[in-house]
Amino acid sequence: MLDRTLHPNSQTLLTAWQRMHAASPDGSAAPATRDHPDLVSRLFVIQDAGESDWVFRTAGDQIQSSLGRQLTDHNFLNFWAGHDRAMLELFLKSILEERLPGVVRGRGESLTGERVDLELILAPLAKPPHQDGGARILGLYQTLGGEVFLRGRPVWRHRVTALFPPDSGKPEPHLKLVASNDID
Repeated sequence: MLDRTLHPNSQTLLTAWQRMHAASPDGSAAPATRDHPDLVSRLFVIQDAGESDWVFRTAGDQIQSSLGRQLTDHNFLNFWAGHDRAMLELFLKSILEERLPGVVRGRGESLTGERVDLELILAPLAKPPHQDGGARILGLYQTLGGEVFLRGRPVWRHRVTALFPPDSGKPEPHLKLVASNDID
């Protein structure tokens, strides 16, 4: 994916997700959440409620502050407009289909025109057998360069600048088919 260009919080979340899904080795040298105290307040969980509706189930204090509202039960896709919304809806479906995380780069803008670059990590969560409803995705809403550029105003509009879909990287089969016309 973008391993070297990701924000440290993004890299920490991706590493933790990989460890949870046993897709990576031991990871003793991996980044830890204790090294990034602001990480947890930037996390959120959205759930597929059908009909192009991905509702927030939980959201950390920092993301709610950045967006200027309580997010529980609000539609994640409503923060995006037009083609960006359609792209993100398909992007969420590809994350679920591949069962791997993806990265969204974007720009947030306040009502008064202040802008900040954003990075979102979206990673599928396993569905527990007792859970009702649709699939869930764990997200990280990370500003790049800090909220200082917003001058205390919440992000009102979002624009997608780049999508980095799940990297399935499926290995090639190691079997070779050999045919012989020799008859004994």
